[in-house]
Amino acid sequence: MSFESSSFESTSLDIPSEKKIERLLIVRLSAMGDVMHTLPAVHALRETFPQAHIGWLIEERWAELLCAPGSPRRGARSALRPLVDEVHAVNLKAWRKSPFSISTLQRAATVWNDVRDAGYDVAVDLQGAMRSALLARFSGAREVYGPAEPRESPASLWYTRKAVAHGRHVVEQNLAVARALIGRRKKASAAELPHDPPCDLPRDPRAEGLIGQWLAEHGIRDFAILNPGAGWGAKRWPAERYGAVALGLAEQGLRSILNYGPGEEELVSAAEAASGGTAQAMSCSVLRSSITELIALTRRARLFIGGDTGPLHLAAALRVPVVAIYGPTDPARNGPYGTRSVVLRSAESLTSHARRNAVDEGMLGIGSESVVRAARELLAGALGG
Repeated sequence: MSFESSSFESTSLDIPSEKKIERLLIVRLSAMGDVMHTLPAVHALRETFPQAHIGWLIEERWAELLCAPGSPRRGARSALRPLVDEVHAVNLKAWRKSPFSISTLQRAATVWNDVRDAGYDVAVDLQGAMRSALLARFSGAREVYGPAEPRESPASLWYTRKAVAHGRHVVEQNLAVARALIGRRKKASAAELPHDPPCDLPRDPRAEGLIGQWLAEHGIRDFAILNPGAGWGAKRWPAERYGAVALGLAEQGLRSILNYGPGEEELVSAAEAASGGTAQAMSCSVLRSSITELIALTRRARLFIGGDTGPLHLAAALRVPVVAIYGPTDPARNGPYGTRSVVLRSAESLTSHARRNAVDEGMLGIGSESVVRAARELLAGALGG
């Protein structure tokens, strides 16, 4: 079935302020897919406050989604950092391992001094967790916006202004929070917010060159990206079936690239073996800047096939057609957004975010033939067929 986002209305609980917004902080720490779901809201804020200095507080491992490696994280925007004026990166996972070490305290103090010295007028928490709400509140911003019903309920205690969203997809929920702030500048209706905003992801010439060279060396021109991995086992469609899909795509003249990350070597090996030589495994981490080069690779793809995982939402943000294979997570809330897509999900799959290792039983009922058929539909549509 094709996924279409639902319409919704939002209600802001705030009373408009006359104070000018010149400096705006976004708090969305992780992960890849969630950052992708946040981009439309931040783009809407950028359009409404074009002269504002916009910063983003994010986990270090995801900073490449906002700023290409080696480029300045503060200053004039460019293709290397197209959306925000400043990136504040934290490493909470590493800091928790040795919270009282001199190194941790120094690094945390440096980041936090930078945030507070920036003098943000408003902080917007688009994560809805206790830690993100606290960071937004302690940023020094005079106002903190967040969802009225955040993912972690106590987080709302730290917001000074709240937005109520009606609608299921997380992109639209984030837009609802943005709308509460935008309403201070103008009366914003759903129609005034961008339905198809440009993709504000870094474009790194070095990464583009490396990916182009790799594809040329392997004789790959037209290709689909197949992504067997996922955050936990229940979301992973059997790896061997990805190999069968690669065989089906090869009959259409389309090569397959198997994307994988650390710890997913066995998955990709099984898929590659089942592909009969029609799929080529590639870990962008081999090229040392994994996210930047994954962005460059995905931009060139004709199709993406995978489960509910960060690379799928990256592909959707880049407007690459997507065949999404869903199990325990709800595509109405977390499905591919903003691109042509087909979502395959069994009626037997029940929505759950429990991180179970066993594959969802409903996903086992989705055959490779169904995936290949969906891929052909999307490819035919791209050709106008």
